[in-house]
Amino acid sequence: MATIRSRHNGATTTTTAGEEKQSSSSNNNNTMLGKGKGNPEKSDPMIYIIFVSLLFDLLAFTIILPLLPSLLEYYRQNDASGLYAVLTDRVRWFQQLLGAPERYISVLFGGFLGSMFSFLQFVASPIVGGLSDYYGRKPVLLVCASGIALSYLIWACSSNFALFVLARFVGGISKGNISLCMSVITDVSSVKTRGRGMALVGVAFSLGFIVGPMIGALFAIFSDKSGGAWFVLPSLLAFGLAAGDLLVLVCCLRETLPKEKRVKEISSALSYGLQLLNFSAIFRFAAIKNVPKKDIEALRSIGLIYFLYLFLYSGLEFTVTFLMYHKFGYTSMDQAKMFLTTGVIMTILQGSVVRRLPEAKTKGYAIFSLYLIVPAFVLVGLAESSGVLYAGMILFAISTAFAVTCLTTLVSKYGNDDQKGSVLGIFRSLGALARALGPVVGSIAFWCVGSKITYIAGGLLLIFPALALQRARI
Repeated sequence: MATIRSRHNGATTTTTAGEEKQSSSSNNNNTMLGKGKGNPEKSDPMIYIIFVSLLFDLLAFTIILPLLPSLLEYYRQNDASGLYAVLTDRVRWFQQLLGAPERYISVLFGGFLGSMFSFLQFVASPIVGGLSDYYGRKPVLLVCASGIALSYLIWACSSNFALFVLARFVGGISKGNISLCMSVITDVSSVKTRGRGMALVGVAFSLGFIVGPMIGALFAIFSDKSGGAWFVLPSLLAFGLAAGDLLVLVCCLRETLPKEKRVKEISSALSYGLQLLNFSAIFRFAAIKNVPKKDIEALRSIGLIYFLYLFLYSGLEFTVTFLMYHKFGYTSMDQAKMFLTTGVIMTILQGSVVRRLPEAKTKGYAIFSLYLIVPAFVLVGLAESSGVLYAGMILFAISTAFAVTCLTTLVSKYGNDDQKGSVLGIFRSLGALARALGPVVGSIAFWCVGSKITYIAGGLLLIFPALALQRARI
């Protein structure tokens, strides 16, 4: 039997592990939950506000992805700051060290910019989470959304490469909004509804990464790149979406962390931000105090599993575009069809299956998804035809639909009410660190030992986080 305690009124409800319905233990609990006996518990409306906010944010964020090669070419020819030439020399040295073809310099350069963005997110997430535990979710979320909007405005004005890098820097350091959105969902959801909320986050990501790149691709195809700063229109569209996100948050989002549940001292809230100077402290969740030892051990286990998974996953994910072009001769349109296929699969699964997973089954589905990614990448590595490649990428999409959402749901159970922002901030930081390191290591492996060994070895190594989660007592 599993016992779940409601933080709202201290009532205790006993339920079997597999139940999807529960009877309340008192009439007060019925009133609190707003449901009758046997009826499913409803999600808080704030979850849907967060969904809309994330969708605006991710659409704006992903518009730039198909434009990066053209943007880098523009700054190669028109950079008055000289920064592009300096950095290109460094990337060319790395490209020659790996033996990568000359035509991939811009791809590797884009990879380094992406790693910088992820590293900044890694730094920002726990600091933002701590500030939200002291000041509340809404004010800190508004600051993050304002910074993101500002980054797109700087991009629109970036007549030289230094300004463009500044725009990416401001955007990266403001990206703590993702972990804050998850904190809001945790604040307003019960054990039973939390999985639905996290699944909606996954749906927002899937939709954002389907529609945003398609919009960016249209700009890449139809923009007149001989007419000067052609990127102004897509950057202003991204700014408009970010401004829409900010407006939604200002007008519709209520504060979800009441003052009585916040930390009492800002020094306590920010103490774990200083742990960034010691990476091992983040893996140990050292800043999370006054919780049972078994909870800390569970957080450390999930955090390490998440980092290992995303480190391997992001390295292979980043280099798959190299594989499609280098081995299969895929054009940009061919790649777009592939990513559209995987995106639609993820959206359907997250919108229909993942969001309805009962809490008791979350760990089981997380284990399933981590094991499923193994044959996915092995198939991609062995593929000699598009059919086998598509089979591997479809398995990849199914696994991805479950993995991060389920792991996030698992970790969100731990920590006191005034620590949820910190827990999820550190968790997101581990993911951002993995995404900062994975693409660089993946690129090195891809060009040093080839695609087949890279994908097969990477797929097999992904067995370890799956085994670790299966054995973890969480």
